[in-house]
Amino acid sequence: VQLVESGGDLVQPGGSLRLSCAASGFTFSVSAMTWARQAPGKGLEWVATIYHDGYTRTADSVKGRFTGSRDNPKNTVYLEMHDLKPEDKANEVCVKGIGIDGNRGQGPQVPVSS
Repeated sequence: VQLVESGGDLVQPGGSLRLSCAASGFTFSVSAMTWARQAPGKGLEWVATIYHDGYTRTADSVKGRFTGSRDNPKNTVYLEMHDLKPEDKANEVCVKGIGIDGNRGQGPQVPVSS
């Protein structure tokens, strides 16, 4: 299993980013994928799960601002983040499966300036 995230960047509060996670080494099209994040000094927090058919569940803390999606032919899952806040500063990682305990990538940093 290999998961490679990209798209992290320094953004101002109120800004937007689109993260990508390219997957390989398993049958992506039948696998749920999860986005999670770890803020400095905190534990890993579930953000969104994108099921194999595109159905998505999103954490209440980011609902309405973050949207997960996927492109099965490209073996890629996305996280669109809007109206970013300083408290969104975190290492965003994608995880194979429904929860946050599966194989994960290293994650792009999403620094949000205050």
